[in-house]
Amino acid sequence: MEKDEDKREPIKELKLYKIASELLQTERAYVTRLHLLDQVFCAGLTEEAGKGTFPVEVVKSIFSNVGSIHTFHSQFLLPDLEKRMSQWDSTPRIGDILAQLAPFLRMYAEYVKNFDSAMDLLKQWMERSAQFNAIIQDIQSQEACGNLTLQHHMLEPVQRVPRYEMLLKDYLKKLPEDDPDRSQAEKSLNIISMAATHSNTAIRKMENLKKLMEIYEMLGGEEDIVNPSNELIKEGQILKLAARNTSSMERYLFLFNNMLLYCVPKFSLVGQRFTVRTRVGIKGMKVLETSNDDYPHTFQVSGKERTLELQASSDQDKEDWIKAFQKTIEIFQQKNESFKSASKEVVDEVSKEELGKRAPRWIRDNEVTMCMKCKEPFNPLTRRRHHCRACGYVVCYKCSDYKASLRYDGNKLNKVCKDCFFILTGRVDTEEPVSGKKRGILEIEAAQVSGNSFLCGFLQYSTDRTKPCQRLWCVVPQHDALVLYLYGAPQDVKAQSTIPLLGYQVEDVQRSVDHPPTSFRLRQSKSVHYFTADTEEVKLRWLGVISKAVIGEMPECQTPDDGDFANVCHEDMPDGT
Repeated sequence: MEKDEDKREPIKELKLYKIASELLQTERAYVTRLHLLDQVFCAGLTEEAGKGTFPVEVVKSIFSNVGSIHTFHSQFLLPDLEKRMSQWDSTPRIGDILAQLAPFLRMYAEYVKNFDSAMDLLKQWMERSAQFNAIIQDIQSQEACGNLTLQHHMLEPVQRVPRYEMLLKDYLKKLPEDDPDRSQAEKSLNIISMAATHSNTAIRKMENLKKLMEIYEMLGGEEDIVNPSNELIKEGQILKLAARNTSSMERYLFLFNNMLLYCVPKFSLVGQRFTVRTRVGIKGMKVLETSNDDYPHTFQVSGKERTLELQASSDQDKEDWIKAFQKTIEIFQQKNESFKSASKEVVDEVSKEELGKRAPRWIRDNEVTMCMKCKEPFNPLTRRRHHCRACGYVVCYKCSDYKASLRYDGNKLNKVCKDCFFILTGRVDTEEPVSGKKRGILEIEAAQVSGNSFLCGFLQYSTDRTKPCQRLWCVVPQHDALVLYLYGAPQDVKAQSTIPLLGYQVEDVQRSVDHPPTSFRLRQSKSVHYFTADTEEVKLRWLGVISKAVIGEMPECQTPDDGDFANVCHEDMPDGT
């Protein structure tokens, strides 16, 4: 027994050395990638931005704090690992180094948090600026890039922290319980695991988008697939039972969080491999287990668009598909119920008497596109979103540049908006308001008109089919039934624009490459407005209301099905809903 133990010790030591060596080797490669991001991509774009070709703020927003990350790894972590591996015989441990430097990995939180917006901004400016795109393409063609895109290299910092976590877990498994390095290694693992949680979320998002792009190509460019809101749940071959002769036909299913794509294989090794036969929305979908003596492992999927009798390859395959459908339907219904409740709830405003005494309900960032006080539009560079801690409104930095003590927070000073500041402090605003100023037609809050509307909800909107659509909150209010109000979000305090509907022609657009089947348009002389609804059913509701308004008739209130959660008519509900 003692001989066996003696043999195991050198083996364990060798395994620990291999893990430490792998950490060093991967750290060297990682620092090389960081240098490429910081000193090549970022430096090259910053130099060009200095000439006024594009804003330098764009470059800073894309690369976030990659410079600090590069400095930390190249000047601290890598040199310490190099030194330790050169002294491994006398000091065979890495836990103490990681425990000392692991707290600095918290700087990754900023990079990971900024990652999604950085990807969007990068794509936007590669399309907008020819010089911006040319610099990136030139660097990507260099040997140092390894035929990989900037987006791929920017994912490296997101992937690095989970890599530390994996190596450290493996190190601890091989480390003896009584080893003096164990406590330090466990301490560093706890810190790194917290940082890895954020990175793993970003990695999953990126992997999901890559998968959606693959599906997009397999389907020959099927519209609306590459969308961050789409999540692939399950895919696979299936047999479809014909209704008339009960023969079976080979089909392929892509189950997403919001729809099922029922496809026909094209038996092509490259390019398009499937043709979409039917889209079935998850809303209203049901899945049933069926029995068929001639065809085992069958189940039925029924939706508003179509009912499918399907045959799995085995009992286990059938069970997996049914579970996937049931879970997807359940999650979809839960989200819709939450949205339905949110669309009907009264904005819980704090009264003047309670201001500062109880915490307000914060208006969500995605419910507004402009400051709720000065009505200036938000943007990620110069006018960001801030919350007033007293009333919960989303305001810009100028309108939140005040502080007041709030009783509900132990009388601590908190950031508040201008209006709340004067109420809470009892001071008088020395800026005289413009007397007799009339309220503009656009200065009507979205929540106010949505609460008493014939129809409201999100639509994709454009006046030019060659340009990207905007997703806007559209309202036909009961007090102004012949006007369509267009808001950036459901809680905006001012409309972006209005369309007087009287005299327009409303047209149901036929499906084409440029127009999905849920599109319609308003036309008057040379003025054309294009709209796209989320579903065919929602489109028909909008057509029902607008077709009345364009001829000067009062629209009928559109009453949704029980399962519907958007584009609803609000009756007998107080303002502010």
